[in-house]
Amino acid sequence: MGYDEVLTHLGDFGRYQKVIYFLICLTSITCAFHKLAGVFLLAKPEFRCVLPFENASEVQYGDLPKDLWPMAYPKDILGVKYETCSFYDVNYTEDYLNSSVPFTTNGTRGCSHYVYDKTKYLNSAVTEWDMVCNRNFLRATSDALFMLGVLVGSIVFGQMSDKYGRKPIFFSSLVIQVIFGVLAAVAPEYLTYTCARFIVGATTSGVFLVAYVIAMEMVGPSMRLFAGIFVMMFFSVGFMLTAAFAYFVHDWRWLQIALTLPGLLFMCYYWIIPESARWLLSKNRKEAAIANIQKAARFNKVEISADLLNQLLDDNSKEEKKPATDEEDQHQPSVWDLLRYPNLRRKTLLIFFDWFVNSGTYYGLSWNTNNLGSNVLLNFVISGAVEIPAYTFLLFTLNKWGRRTILCGCMLVAGIALLITIAIPSDMNWLLITCAMLGKLAITSSYGTIYIFSAEQFPTVVRNVGLGAASMVARIGGILAPFFNMLGDIWKPLPLIIFGAMAFVGGLLSLLLPETHNKPTLETIADGEEFGKASKVTQYLLEEGKELQNIEKSETLPLNATAPATESSSNAVQQQNGRNKY
Repeated sequence: MGYDEVLTHLGDFGRYQKVIYFLICLTSITCAFHKLAGVFLLAKPEFRCVLPFENASEVQYGDLPKDLWPMAYPKDILGVKYETCSFYDVNYTEDYLNSSVPFTTNGTRGCSHYVYDKTKYLNSAVTEWDMVCNRNFLRATSDALFMLGVLVGSIVFGQMSDKYGRKPIFFSSLVIQVIFGVLAAVAPEYLTYTCARFIVGATTSGVFLVAYVIAMEMVGPSMRLFAGIFVMMFFSVGFMLTAAFAYFVHDWRWLQIALTLPGLLFMCYYWIIPESARWLLSKNRKEAAIANIQKAARFNKVEISADLLNQLLDDNSKEEKKPATDEEDQHQPSVWDLLRYPNLRRKTLLIFFDWFVNSGTYYGLSWNTNNLGSNVLLNFVISGAVEIPAYTFLLFTLNKWGRRTILCGCMLVAGIALLITIAIPSDMNWLLITCAMLGKLAITSSYGTIYIFSAEQFPTVVRNVGLGAASMVARIGGILAPFFNMLGDIWKPLPLIIFGAMAFVGGLLSLLLPETHNKPTLETIADGEEFGKASKVTQYLLEEGKELQNIEKSETLPLNATAPATESSSNAVQQQNGRNKY
């Protein structure tokens, strides 16, 4: 009798699991704070060069009337905006400023000082360290390194939680997050700030993914899809609440502190959140696992007999002590197994591209709200709010419609909505924002779908390896997203067009992937290689669960290992899903 069957007796989603699940969902809110904080911490307001006749320590952005800007600043390469990173090299006398034709013979000079518009932002790290013009890349680099930290954290904290336990890693990463979150707020210069944010990014993985795994290991199989979707909704709530903090706290250092300190509230979880019983059993800590199960049973007002628990422990002991086969000893699953065979390689590369596009587009649109103009806070709130219907859509369709249909359809909708922005006139900014938000809604649904679709595409023997590799590719998309957003300084719709083109191409390429809905679980490398081929013999062999053959080459494909139990595969997939996005 497996642990999942014990959960059925305990209650797939009993009162105890609901309480723990809700408390853990709250941690995703603070993770959203840190992941989205860069929009406001690194906000770039309107700015201009301080002209030679102005006092840099006293000048205000509005001291130079807009009608005099043509006399001081050249137009950009598109002839739309003023190039405020340089000014005409002239003698700025009163007579010159009152004339109508700028003097351009001497060319332009670069800025030595900048003055910023404080009507939207009192200050930010950008204004404090002048990360504009030729230093503009520092802003994107800081966000990119934050996402690199998320990648490193998912690897490091994920492995540590498997080795040392979920609970100690959760609290240690939480302490580190609070310490370095405050350090980022008091950082005296850019390097310290960026390093601190890198570590905070790593701890968002440690805080959330470990807590997420604890929750998912307590939820029965029938509720895991809903539990996984709802936790993403809490992330969206945190998304929107970030704007509320930014509305009331206008100084970027105090804002960073305000977004960090709520993490202290989770310290009280030490006496509430239990260690994962499943992990305890995997480490042969039977007494502790029994204590946790019995505590949950008392809270849920159900009884689990000692015989049932003993049967559980016997089954887990047998599973843990099962001798490895000669084939398992000789070969451990790796990502190269996914790239060794032509059909499996084609599907793997398509999945990797979809992960890259979904992550890059999701974070790119989330961080691009400042570039959309109009009311920045309202744009940000809407960008978070559209995720709620996106996830709700998945709850009603993911187990009814085909995975490929949803993934392809959502990516195409996102692509079309974002590509339309190329034709939107500059005076219809509301329509640009509408298309961007529609794209965000669609790519959020797509991002939620790619988890389960990928898990069903990869064979069991390499499923966790495949999802881990896909997660790393996704992080590359998130790392590059800030640099794509920099292109908005040249032309506002340009980042949206790039994201739209990638989403549209990804949606079309997804049609080349086989549908997995209501199909048998792929267990071996041979299953994965043959799945999606048109041969009727192949389909028959797959449905019968027999060893698949490469009919064209008339040779049996090697099997990497005996497929592990379905329960173990499901648990690995659920744990990896928690690591991928957060």
